[in-house]
Amino acid sequence: MSRKTLHPTFQNKQVLCLECRACGNCVCTRGMRAILLANTQVELYSTDIPPEEAVDLVGDHYATNNCQCRIKDVACLQCGSLVGYHVMSPCKSCLLSCNNGHFWMYHSHAVSTVNRARNSRKGVQLMVWKHLPEAEVDPTLAATSVSSLEIETDECCR
Repeated sequence: MSRKTLHPTFQNKQVLCLECRACGNCVCTRGMRAILLANTQVELYSTDIPPEEAVDLVGDHYATNNCQCRIKDVACLQCGSLVGYHVMSPCKSCLLSCNNGHFWMYHSHAVSTVNRARNSRKGVQLMVWKHLPEAEVDPTLAATSVSSLEIETDECCR
């Protein structure tokens, strides 16, 4: 989803880098803290697109108990741990709910977070979604490790 079409509710949310808790591999450089639409007691993280060569779909499609979305598990390519799921086919109920348009979800127990920062005229600041580069030009999407990101304008900080 383009940040230009992102609902205003989500524009000022922090951008997070997500690391696999099992091995430390960076599995997402464009994460957002979220809640499960079908059960608002469940906290998780979401992204519009994962970095190349960081995660992959595993197993068969299945439906959840809470809604009719069809999903498929997502595993870290470095260690094989399940870190989340991808909504392959969202149900009507979830599409009609206020949502951020993200279909890649990460379990909060499977990943740890690192704040993504950016350089600005005011110095280094935490990055929010309205300042995030479009996916097509985000240089972090090709990186597979937070430590390997060699970018002047974007940083991840603990």
